[in-house]
Amino acid sequence: MVRDGYFYALAFITAAVLIGWFARPVWAVVPLALALFFLWFFRDPERVIPDDPGAIVSPGDGKITAASIVDVNGDKQTRISIFLNVFDVHVNRSPIAGVVREIRYKRGQYLNAMNEACAELNEQNIVRVEGEGQVVVFKQIAGLLARRIVFYPKVGDRLERGQRVGLIKFGSRVDVLFDPAAVLQVKVGDRVRGGESVLAFLQPKGELASAGRYSATEGTR
Repeated sequence: MVRDGYFYALAFITAAVLIGWFARPVWAVVPLALALFFLWFFRDPERVIPDDPGAIVSPGDGKITAASIVDVNGDKQTRISIFLNVFDVHVNRSPIAGVVREIRYKRGQYLNAMNEACAELNEQNIVRVEGEGQVVVFKQIAGLLARRIVFYPKVGDRLERGQRVGLIKFGSRVDVLFDPAAVLQVKVGDRVRGGESVLAFLQPKGELASAGRYSATEGTR
């Protein structure tokens, strides 16, 4: 359980007690239901983290909505987008083991997380992690309902694959960008679990990806 859940739940339980005491007890049902919802929403289940060399794991729970090759400052990158609805676990995890080299918070809009434009226009936290001779960037992107992005580590911190790093509150999206030579293990429409589902396998430097379950372009069809 993320501790925020206890704070929200306590506030609504207090409200329920006051309403039940000073008004009618039946009216306390609504704040009690909200207290239970927040305890459930901020759940933080344990996950089995894959130990396969080169594995990139999903930074969050949700549905794959895009898998494509994009241009980032003149470089080609594979981008996987994962939509988290309000019913998904919202704890975020590191996609690889490595060192945090950059954290950049970008203020912006609150477009629906299903909107392709939100990847650039929405408020977001951009994290660059270097490890295993590779660089992986992942973004915590605010959605229509999300109003707070939390990220705990600092630049220079060492992360383990699947390590808890933060959360996005109330519906959002996470994007992962990495070397296009990586072999994808997911496609659009797949549901993934943070820290547990493998998105792709990075190729050792000097080797080319010659096989895989899906290519990035196939994933968008």
